[in-house]
Parts: sequence; C-alpha cells; structure tokens
Amino acid sequence: MKKAVIAARLPFPMEVKKGETVQWCACGLSQSQPWCDGSHRGTDFVPVTFTARRDQIVFFCGCKHSKRGEICDGSHARLERS
Repeated sequence: MKKAVIAARLPFPMEVKKGETVQWCACGLSQSQPWCDGSHRGTDFVPVTFTARRDQIVFFCGCKHSKRGEICDGSHARLERS
C-alpha cells in the first residue's frame, strides 16, 4: 500500500459535538482537510469514521502518519522535511 500524502505538518484542531459523526481523510488527497471529500477513490485508502463521545476539541492528524489513526500522536514532529 502506498503511503498517505502529508496534507499538513500540524494537526487540525476541530470542535466536535457529542454524537456528531465525521469522515476523516486517511489518504491526504482531500481538498477539505481533515475531512474526506472522496479523493481517495481509485486508491486503497478509505476514510475513517469518527463519532464524538462528548463536546470537545479533537486534534485530527494532518500528516496522516499517526499511529492513533485520525487522532494526532505527534508523528508530524518526526517526519523528514522534503
């Protein structure tokens, strides 16, 4: 499987409301980051469904390399600059 495109080198802090469901872009190709816009079609990538358990700000991964999937784990700090 190809690696995801780095969409951003920082996370996307997004406010979510309890019960809200969003589709996080896993491929990095979406023009609506961090949300999926269908740009993954024709690839092996699929969006990740996230449902908020409470009202909060979630730091969604922008580099697409987090070991926690859609949630930032700081992996962007370890990526090589190209």
